[in-house]
Amino acid sequence: MPSARSNAPRNLSNAPSNLSNAPSHWTEDRLVKACLKGNQEAWSALVDRYKSLVYSVALKYGLAGDEASDVFQGVFFELLSHLGEIRNPKALPKWLIQTTSRKCLAARRGQNRFTSIEEDGDAPGGEDRFGQLDPAVGEQALFDFQQERSLTQALAQLSPRCRQLIHMLFFETPARPYEEIAQSLGLKTGSIGFIRGRCLEKMRGLLDRAGFAKEL
Repeated sequence: MPSARSNAPRNLSNAPSNLSNAPSHWTEDRLVKACLKGNQEAWSALVDRYKSLVYSVALKYGLAGDEASDVFQGVFFELLSHLGEIRNPKALPKWLIQTTSRKCLAARRGQNRFTSIEEDGDAPGGEDRFGQLDPAVGEQALFDFQQERSLTQALAQLSPRCRQLIHMLFFETPARPYEEIAQSLGLKTGSIGFIRGRCLEKMRGLLDRAGFAKEL
């Protein structure tokens, strides 16, 4: 059985110039079909695509550490078990949010069995505040996921040099000095600022077309 944990790389800076053949950039429909045929690489890509969504929902419901990991494993085990029943793969994010929310509530109810009546006495109807699904949690998680997905797709459409440059400038901690970046990319130090501007301009255009809500 495929593992729910994915080893798919997050660093796009070393990705090949033609990313369309990589499972991490397949459509949901293609990924699901490949998973149903037992493609382990496709399953890893599917888990990697949605793991941040599942964890973000778990965190919003107050779970962390082992509890969040248990929910994560449970959600993807359930997805694997019911993958063949999903008619519209594009609805996967909402399915994952609902399933994660349900499992988070079950986990919180298990915790509250050990909570004193005095601590929960101010909850309406004697129920704890995690007794029902919170639509706002799902809406925010879906928005954040769509923003992150737009950013990932925009990065994937840039040239390899732009991907490398943007990754070094904005995704590495601590940030590298221009001299080191220039040496790594085989460029002149004085050209980094100009190339940075052109790459960001291309990325802005891609994000605008994708409906990305934040400015660079």
